[in-house]
This record gives sequence, structure tokens and C-alpha cells, in this order.
Amino acid sequence: MKLPLLYDVALSLLLARWRQTLVAAIGVTFSITMFIALLSFMSGLNRLLDGLVLNRTPHVRLYNEVQPAPQQPIDRYTGPGPHNFIHSIKPSDELPRIHNAVAIIAALRRDPRVRGVAPKAQVQVFYNVGTIDLTGTISGIEVEQEDRLFAFGDYMVAGNPLSLKTVANSIVLGKAAADLMLVNVGDVVQITTVKGNRVQLKVVGLFQSGLLEVDKVQSYTSLATAQKLLGEANNYITDIQIKLHDFTLAPRLAKEYAQLYEVQAMDIQTANSDFATGTFIRTLISYAVGVTLLIVAGFGIYNILNMMIYEKMDTIAILKAIGFAGGDVQRLFVAVALAIGLSGGAVGLVFGYGLSALIAQLPFNPASLPSVHTFPVNFDPRFYGIGAVFSVVTTYLAGYFPARKASGVDPVVIIRGK
Repeated sequence: MKLPLLYDVALSLLLARWRQTLVAAIGVTFSITMFIALLSFMSGLNRLLDGLVLNRTPHVRLYNEVQPAPQQPIDRYTGPGPHNFIHSIKPSDELPRIHNAVAIIAALRRDPRVRGVAPKAQVQVFYNVGTIDLTGTISGIEVEQEDRLFAFGDYMVAGNPLSLKTVANSIVLGKAAADLMLVNVGDVVQITTVKGNRVQLKVVGLFQSGLLEVDKVQSYTSLATAQKLLGEANNYITDIQIKLHDFTLAPRLAKEYAQLYEVQAMDIQTANSDFATGTFIRTLISYAVGVTLLIVAGFGIYNILNMMIYEKMDTIAILKAIGFAGGDVQRLFVAVALAIGLSGGAVGLVFGYGLSALIAQLPFNPASLPSVHTFPVNFDPRFYGIGAVFSVVTTYLAGYFPARKASGVDPVVIIRGK
């Protein structure tokens, strides 16, 4: 049977029951729209949550953990008795510094697998607020590297992070700590180091991580200022933070670096093992809900075509009586289903993009990321491709089974019954 004639008959069937056709197309449109909007929003949200961890966490962290002395004095005792019983073992007097840190950093920066290295020096201090001392931690950082590798500037709510490099004896306070001490950018805070030294630092910025307890104690200064607070030389470094080109190599490289440089190493997968599971589950739920919507729309089309075939038995009998073969009738109703799916799917893709764009304009101000002001939406073309394919596949299957039933109708039985 010629295709133009087949399509003319299919169009006539669609227009004859245009209300049912419209309802089926709207079902597909709604499903595709919600599928696109849901996946775009959930993917954008996952990317935002991933950024909160990945942006602020090194792929590999090298450090020197304070441990008990491996050789205890009692172990040297050679008197009678085969066993030594040791209680309350104390750590050795070794500082938590990384030995030969400058050479290690230079070697890491030459490693082609490494995207960047950011050294850090941790300082335990007390913030002096009148007669009250608040415990805190100051991280000495290389500002440019910290901003490039860990998006440090995105968490600033006031001031400029580069001021740490240009202003001597400066500090970036956590927003919660600043509120507690009633200070702002330009004010001076006094701290006391664990060695008892009192130092005044100028506040050049405020940051907000989104974790209140962290923002109450965590502050940042330049690496040189932190070393001066500790009274150590300019090669004193407690942490080496490494960003890789491919973070999936982190577990293997952590073991390699730990053995090569004789330090402790922590990879991002080990440090955030629960995080990857949560991301996978959220993505799985998003796809499951979206596919369910499409399948429900497919059942709607199936029911409508079933009713159409039941009501059009006379038409089918006449078509077969005038020369339409069973395969022609089957292709006819498959064409009807695909017409509903393609039209509804195309409109759904447009509406899905529009709804996603609307969500992306809604105000959203998370405390953990001051640079974000609207809901995160990921306009990934793959979502639109998946939606288009599913709309065609589900509507084809929804039309195939009723069409196969229609192709087997015996026109003699139908006409005789009438």
C-alpha cells in the first residue's frame, strides 16, 4: 500500500477522535516535560552538592600524623620475663610537619598526573574576645593556589581573598566567628597561639562554608603568616593538598605517594565514601521517576488506541475489504501512535526546556555557597536525547500491540455481525 494513502487515512483517524488524540498527546507532553525538568534540576543539584565536596577536598592529602614513639624505653629492658606491658603510651615529641616538604611539592608539580598542589600549615589558636578565649584553627595557605584549585573565593561573603597576600598580618575569618566577636572587614582581632604569643591580625575577609560549627573556629591566613605564628621556618608545612587531572586515580596515587615520600596519605574516595553513594542514589531515583512518567503516558496511549480500534472495527473491516492488507492496518495504527508520540514529545521537549529555564531563575541562596543565587539546573543535551528516544519507543510499543490486534480482524465477521 502506498505510504501517502496510509498517512492520509491515519490523519483522518486522528482528527475523527481529536479529543482523545489531544489527551494522549498532552500525556506524552506532560511526561517529557517533567522528565526533562526533573533530570535537569536533580543533575544540577547533584553537581552543586558534588562541588561542595570536590571543590573543597583535595584528591590526595599528604600529612604527617603524630604517633607514639615506635621504640619505647621499656623495650630496651633485657631482664627476666618474656613480656613487656606498656600502658598510656605517649606520642613522640616530633612536630606534625612534613619533612622535606619543599622538595616533595616541587616533585609533585612536575608529575604530569597532578593538576596542582596547595601546601598548608595548620595553627591552633585562641581568639581573645575580652576576657573570654575562643578556640580556633588558622590555616596558612598559598592564596592563588587555594583559589585556583579549591574555589576559595566562591565561599567569600566579604572582602577579597588575595588581600591575604598583599596585607601583612591579615586573616579571613569564618562568618560565624566574626558574628560572635562582632568584627567585620577592616577590624583587628587578637589571637593567642598555643605557645602563649599574642598577635593582632587585621580582618580582610569573611567566608562561609555552610557548616556553622566549622565557621566558628576555622580561619585562613597566608602561609608565611602562619609559619610566623608558629615560630617556624618558611619550610614548615603540615599538609600538602593535591588535585589530579583524573580524580579516579586518587586511591592508587595516595598509596604511591605515601610509600615514596614516607608520609600518611588520604584519597578523596576514602575520605568521602558515603558521598558517592548518595549521589548515585539521587541520580537513580531521578531516572526511575522520569522513566515511570513516560511508561504511564505509554499506557494512556495504549488504552486510547485500544478504544479507537474497538470503535473503528467497521472502518477496519471496510479498509480490509477494499484491499488493505493486515500489515497495512498494523502500520496504520502504529503511524497513529507515533504521530501522537512525536508531536507530544516535541512539545514536551520545548516545555521541558522552558520549565528548566524557569527553575534556573528562581532565587536560591544556600549558606554553603554564597556565589549561588538561583536554583542549579543542568541543561545537558543528553537529557533531551533520552526524552526524545523514550517518547518514540514507548508510543511505538503502545501502538504496536493494538495495531497487531487490528491487523487480525476478519472483515467478513465484522460486516456479518452488523
